[in-house]
Amino acid sequence: MRKANKTRTTMKRTILTALVLTAVLVFTQGNGVARAASAAGIDGDVDAALMKLYADQPAAKMLSQKAAAILVFPNIVKAGFLVGAQYGEGAMLKKGRTVGYYNSVAGSYGLQAGVQSFGYVLFLMTNSAVEYLNRSGGWEIGVGPSIVVVDEGKARALTTTTLKSDVYAFIFDQKGLMAGMGLQGSKITKIKK
Repeated sequence: MRKANKTRTTMKRTILTALVLTAVLVFTQGNGVARAASAAGIDGDVDAALMKLYADQPAAKMLSQKAAAILVFPNIVKAGFLVGAQYGEGAMLKKGRTVGYYNSVAGSYGLQAGVQSFGYVLFLMTNSAVEYLNRSGGWEIGVGPSIVVVDEGKARALTTTTLKSDVYAFIFDQKGLMAGMGLQGSKITKIKK
C-alpha cells in the first residue's frame, strides 16, 4: 500500500513539474520574459527566417515562387518530461505580404525529455489547402491536405515538374535537445495581432 501511494505521489510530482517547466519555457520563449510577440515582431522574424531558409535550401526558394501561400513559424519552443508541449507564433504570406497571423500548439505524452527550439515553414501549394486552413477553424497537422516534410535528400529531387503534394514543410534552425518518442498532435489556428 505504501509503495503504491509513493509511486502515485512521485508520478504526480513528475507530471506537475513537467507541466510547470513546459509552461514556463513555452511562454518565455527562451529569453526569460513572458510575452506575446507583436505583429511587427512576428513579421521581422518571418522575414529573417525565410531569408535564411532560402539561402540554405534552394528548393524552398523554388517552392515559394509556386506556392499559393506560405505559412512561417520562425520560433517554436518545445519542452517536456513525459508530458510535453510546444508553442510558437507565425504569419501567412501571399505574394510576399502578410495576410494573417497563426499559432502552432502541440501536446504530447510519452517517453520524452528535454527542451528544443526550431522553426518551420509550410508551403501551401494549392488554393484548396489555403481554404482548408481558413475554414477549418484550426488545422490539425495530419488531417486534411497531404504534407511532405522535405529533408535534404528530398529537396535535391524537387523540381517544378515533381510537385504533386498540397503542402511541403521545411524544419530548420533546430537548437537544444529533445529525446524520446510520444504521441503528438499539432494544431494551427488563426490569431489576431
